[in-house]
Amino acid sequence: MTSMGKTRRMMSVGLVGAALALTLAAPARAGETPTAAHDRRATPKDTAATASRHDGGTDTTATTNLREPEAEATGVGWQLTPTGTDARFRGLAAVDRRTAWAAGSRGTVLRTTDGGRSWRNVSPPGAAELEFRDVEAFDARRAVVLAIGEGEASRVLRTEDGGATWTESFRNTDPRAFYDCMTFFDRRHGLAMSDPVDGKYRILSTRDGGRSWQVLPSAGMPDALPGEAGFAASGQCLVSAGPRDVWLATGGGATARVLHSGDRGLTWTATVTPVPAGDLARGVFGLAFRDRAHGIAVGGDYRKDQPSPQAAAVTGDGGRTWRASATPPPAYRSGVAWLPHSRSAALAVGPTGTDLTTDGGNTWRTVDTGSYDTVDCTPDGSCWASGEKGRIAVAPRR
Repeated sequence: MTSMGKTRRMMSVGLVGAALALTLAAPARAGETPTAAHDRRATPKDTAATASRHDGGTDTTATTNLREPEAEATGVGWQLTPTGTDARFRGLAAVDRRTAWAAGSRGTVLRTTDGGRSWRNVSPPGAAELEFRDVEAFDARRAVVLAIGEGEASRVLRTEDGGATWTESFRNTDPRAFYDCMTFFDRRHGLAMSDPVDGKYRILSTRDGGRSWQVLPSAGMPDALPGEAGFAASGQCLVSAGPRDVWLATGGGATARVLHSGDRGLTWTATVTPVPAGDLARGVFGLAFRDRAHGIAVGGDYRKDQPSPQAAAVTGDGGRTWRASATPPPAYRSGVAWLPHSRSAALAVGPTGTDLTTDGGNTWRTVDTGSYDTVDCTPDGSCWASGEKGRIAVAPRR
């Protein structure tokens, strides 16, 4: 049986007004027809097209005119940007209000340094067969991207010159491993995670900014549940806060769990969340922690014809306990991010819309109906979202 496929924290003074506007804004029209995200167990191994296996259907339609009136402003303040591609971007790293990186299908990597007014295609040469699902960027020149897949399809590449050249720093040689997400604690220390191998999640570690990687010992990792794995849906199934704390989101098993490590991945504890599971398509898809104690989990059932009750949960003790949101998002959500410097406001995104919470994740309200897979925000007050059909949007600092 195949393994299952598959933040940053976001309130500067400039975004306080934006958050208040979100609570009052009516949902905007969707820019495009949403497409449900698919995990990689939704289709057999012998499916012909890699893009179809991992993106919930191959997007063959060129991007629409991203300067249409309905795309200029939405309830959340999203402004779609002209990417010039129809790739699906599940990987997103927002550096500041001017600089962001996006990584997606068909080996596509884009970078902007002018706030999204233009995007430069900086895809690694020969990467068209790879599926990039996560990107971690340190600045406008240095970034690390993760390609997912079984065996050698899982790779890590790094650039130090804005994408002009790339170096492959890791290629998985174990056919049982399938890497999903990665996170960095700082510019040097980072982790990547694979679905269970021999019954335990595999953790990859770097101490030199992604130039080299080593598999960590599995002795401190709890056993995985039968059928359990991670989702490479938004680059947020593995997230960190501070210098040593990291959390791992799971689904597909009898319960949806979040695993926590306080020592950079050497030892872990697992906690059950109230997010529904019990099916290969259900679980926790994305996590966001604003500090080492306060976190939000989002997920549900990615299938568009299935309901997703209790699609969000919150913790105030670092993930030792989780409680369901009193008013969760109305549908499956794959990405989540705190507004910058906020103790109570966050955004969650998915194929059917964007939701806002202003009470730390307890209640959510849909503020936009456009399709996005992931969301990220920056300390200087900008928020970014990306998803299918080349969609990358920015809610600029105000």
